[in-house]
Amino acid sequence: MSAAIETKALTKTYKSRALGKINVVDNLDLQVEEGEIFGFLGPNGAGKTTTIKMLLGIINPTSGEGFVLGREIGDMDVHRVISYLPERPYYYEHMTGLELLMFYDSLFGNKDQAKCQRLLEKVNLATDASKTIVQFSKGMQQRIGLAQSLLNDPKLLFLDEPTAGLDPIAHTEIRDLILNFRHEGRTVFISSHELSEVERICDRVAIIHRGKVMRQGHLNDLLRGGRIEIIAEGLTREFSDKVKLKDATVSFADGRLIVDMPEDSDPNSLVDGVRVAKGKIVSVIPRRKRLEDLFVETVKDIPIGAGEKN
Repeated sequence: MSAAIETKALTKTYKSRALGKINVVDNLDLQVEEGEIFGFLGPNGAGKTTTIKMLLGIINPTSGEGFVLGREIGDMDVHRVISYLPERPYYYEHMTGLELLMFYDSLFGNKDQAKCQRLLEKVNLATDASKTIVQFSKGMQQRIGLAQSLLNDPKLLFLDEPTAGLDPIAHTEIRDLILNFRHEGRTVFISSHELSEVERICDRVAIIHRGKVMRQGHLNDLLRGGRIEIIAEGLTREFSDKVKLKDATVSFADGRLIVDMPEDSDPNSLVDGVRVAKGKIVSVIPRRKRLEDLFVETVKDIPIGAGEKN
């Protein structure tokens, strides 16, 4: 599988009277594979938007290099096969959804009403085609934005906070649309603070903080390190004292045993032992490490000044 996005030591430096030179993006190495949904995460001010602007060719990097679909960033031919949906898109509010798509389609030199109608159907707005944008809910505005982003049949989509401020139903609708993009073979690059949504849909993620990539990889690999909790009753203190598991926490009171062990431990031997001892298994609960836990763990201890050069 080839890379849809690749950066090598990509850096953007700005000058500040108070702080001197500041690396807003600092030696960024990213690799996004074709056909995957990639989450680009970080706190406010981490450098996410600046990175996206460089990848789109809106601003130039200070140093380093980047490639989008095999071409250097800024290559105009690439712009024909990529799309970008910002967090707060601006639309002509007097237009209907169909008129809006027809207008933006004309900027590509097309006037394909049938295609625009199909896109409205794709994002579940066909029945609202006569409504003007000012009558759209936030979720509907996000869906018309996704329809607009598909006008040029892009290979790569950049989505900035696609589910921000949406109610749970709209969340689900947008999430399903994004998952469908992957089924269609498109690559999706998502910048978001909605970590639970990212965890549901993304294949790989990168966490950026103060301009530097702190973590990057497949979610399954990054979220290893969860725990398993086993609760049993009807046991003796003697049985509890015999429970010896590496990196496990064992507590016992009034015949109730609680064992908290790493997820890579084998719980079967303990469960079998409880049964042999005539005890009762109350629950076996796996607790997977969450993306939110990883995110906080990654960024909370970064000292002020990391990623900056004066």
